[in-house]
Amino acid sequence: MEVEIGGRVEIEMKIRGLMMDPVTQTPIVILKDVDGGTILPIWVGMYEANAIALEIEKVATPRPMTHDLIKTLLAGLETSVSKVVVNELKDDTFYAMIWLEKDGELITVDSRPSDALALALRTDCPIFVDEQVIRTSKATNSVSDKVTNDELKRWLESLNDEDLGRYKM
Repeated sequence: MEVEIGGRVEIEMKIRGLMMDPVTQTPIVILKDVDGGTILPIWVGMYEANAIALEIEKVATPRPMTHDLIKTLLAGLETSVSKVVVNELKDDTFYAMIWLEKDGELITVDSRPSDALALALRTDCPIFVDEQVIRTSKATNSVSDKVTNDELKRWLESLNDEDLGRYKM
C-alpha cells in the first residue's frame, strides 16, 4: 500500500524476518512491501536485534525492556503510535520517525529505525518506508566492503522460510 504525504510517497512494509548478514555477521531486519516484492534490508545492532527478536517470538521478560517501557509510558500519557516511517538514508545510515497521536494532535519523534521497528511491533502500528529511501538504497554502490547490491538482492530474493531461521514471520 502506498500513501502520499506532502508530495512524498510512503510504502507500507512488514517485518519479514531477522537474520545475520553472512559476510559481516551483523543482524539484518528484512522489510518487505505488503503489496509486492520490494525488500529492504536494514542492518541493526545486536541489542536492537534482540529487542526485535523478543517481540517477534513473543518472549516475556521478567522486567520491562526499554521498548515495553516506552509503550507503557505512552499508554499512561494517553498517546498512541500512529505509524513509524523509515524516512531517510544518508551516508549508509537509515533514519526513522515515530508518529504519535495525542488528543488529535500528531507529534513526530526522531528515532533509529531499529527502535522505531521494535516499538511498532509492540504497538501493532503500521511500518512505512519513504519511496526515496528504497530508491537510494537500490542506488547505493555497495552495502558492505565485500557484497554488492546486486549480489545482496539475488541473495535476499532467493531466501526461503528456512533461511530466515527461527525469526521468520
